[in-house]
Amino acid sequence: MHYVGIFALVVFTSMLFTQCRSTEDVTIRAGETEIETLCSGPEYFTDDEYFRANAIGESSNQSQSKRSALSNARAELAGNISVLVSGAVDNYFQQMGVEERSEYAERYQGLFREVVDERLNGTRTICERVTVTHDGNYKTYIAIELTGAEIMNAANQRIYNDERLRLDYDYERFREIFDEEIQRVREERGF
Repeated sequence: MHYVGIFALVVFTSMLFTQCRSTEDVTIRAGETEIETLCSGPEYFTDDEYFRANAIGESSNQSQSKRSALSNARAELAGNISVLVSGAVDNYFQQMGVEERSEYAERYQGLFREVVDERLNGTRTICERVTVTHDGNYKTYIAIELTGAEIMNAANQRIYNDERLRLDYDYERFREIFDEEIQRVREERGF
């Protein structure tokens, strides 16, 4: 009887420890292998100061692998900024009560696209890792960033140089709405 009680205690304790393991252990299923994506994770997400993007490029040529990764990351960055600008511009004109909103919104968005296209060559690489695959291809993981202030300052200058756009423009209010849009997107995406 005494051995049965000890055995039951050991079984109960082992079940308790098995159930208390972290969820990381539980999420990997049989036949699956967890992989680490280089140059990725919370430290590479867009924040209040920087727009960030990461991408992967693969090629049998190492230089082409890097060019591909950089091109993919820049396209991702431009797309992310475009989404933010579109939301901010729509909210700005809605809150400001500007008539002919769609015409102004298109001009603002076009202006921001031009600024982003010009600034993309000035992105800073914040992470770059190169691996070789089992079949001999090079795989480049890259993360880039571009300062939000640089984009806003360049766009602000262009708006002030356009007499028509300048009429209904309040930089401080636009910046506030733009920052709110960044925060909203970050919360939606969980970062």
